Amino acid sequence: MALHDQTRKTASGDSGKAASGDSGKAASGDSGKAASGDSGEIASRLLAWYDAHHRDLPWRIAPRELARGIRPDPYRVWLSEVMLQQTTVEAVKSYFLAFVEKWPDIEALAASPTEDVMKAWAGLGYYSRARNLKACADLVARQGGKFPDTQAGLRELPGVGAYTAAAIAAIAFDQPAAVVDGNVERVVSRLFSIVTPLSQAKSDIRTYVERMVPATRPGDFAQAMMDLGATICTPRQPRCMLCPLREDCSATVSGDAERFPVRLPKGEKPLRRGAAFVAVRGDGAILLRKRGDKGLLGGMTEVPTTGWTARIDGATTDAAAPFPGNWRPAGKIGHVFTHFALELDVFKAMTDVAAPAGHFWSPAHEISGEALPTVMKKVIEAAIPGATKTQRAH
Repeated sequence: MALHDQTRKTASGDSGKAASGDSGKAASGDSGKAASGDSGEIASRLLAWYDAHHRDLPWRIAPRELARGIRPDPYRVWLSEVMLQQTTVEAVKSYFLAFVEKWPDIEALAASPTEDVMKAWAGLGYYSRARNLKACADLVARQGGKFPDTQAGLRELPGVGAYTAAAIAAIAFDQPAAVVDGNVERVVSRLFSIVTPLSQAKSDIRTYVERMVPATRPGDFAQAMMDLGATICTPRQPRCMLCPLREDCSATVSGDAERFPVRLPKGEKPLRRGAAFVAVRGDGAILLRKRGDKGLLGGMTEVPTTGWTARIDGATTDAAAPFPGNWRPAGKIGHVFTHFALELDVFKAMTDVAAPAGHFWSPAHEISGEALPTVMKKVIEAAIPGATKTQRAH
């Protein structure tokens, strides 16, 4: 379920289509077959490797624990899977532990104010996940606190797509679901030397995984595939000689593992510009406001900024400040979102004006606990170095 130094890319889409070497979609030197062995043998070798080399993660029930009858908690599986989307394992660990300490079960999370959840999520990015997390907790709590145990039922929950539903079904409920994230896509692309660009090969990759999922231990198989991709079958310099599937892997046999997965050239991200304004009161408080619940960074807290979006630039001078003042340049910051890059001119002013409508003054000692996205932390740090570095209060 987890990543190493790469960020998790969840694969989307369900497919019942068969992968065909003749179609050109999953072409390899052996007509779509691995170098040797069948799907059952691959699963057996992978599970044996996982038993010995699995990663110990705070949300994971290890094979030895499963053997003693300890079952995964669907709440913790769901929470970790949502957190791990587009985020690294190392970044998630501390957030996960803080969440389960503060909200040990779905009912506790549902009972918490949305603002507290957004504050606890600040820094993990992709903030629509946090809003969906709270909406899902509310719904499951209203329905008795139990998660559905099928992929179809899980797909009905807010924020639970095809990947997350498959992961929860396999890991929490031992259902034979095909769990395909970015690590799994890479492993399968190399295992079968899939020459079709990844963006066009996802349904074929899913079909291969469906064929390999064993009837027993499907949750461990899913996590084993992810661990293999995160620790052995890495994007660069894969450690093929340590791989339990090296004799089955077409790309390893051909000595061309880093060629896969094949990707189309990326286009350049558009650059948007704007300005941000850090107003500081005499006692060190900083002027903030909450963004609307929908859209980019929805529900998060920010300093006043101009009207930039993913599609348009905002004003870049102090003429667009939220109120007149002695605004002085405090540098520039850059931030990269999924679909665009952003450059903000930062301005700072000392003032004791009353907070304008829709704004509030946050005391200096509370800044680190506000629901500030990373881009806003960069803005504040440019104007007041160290202001957001206080230890997070979980």
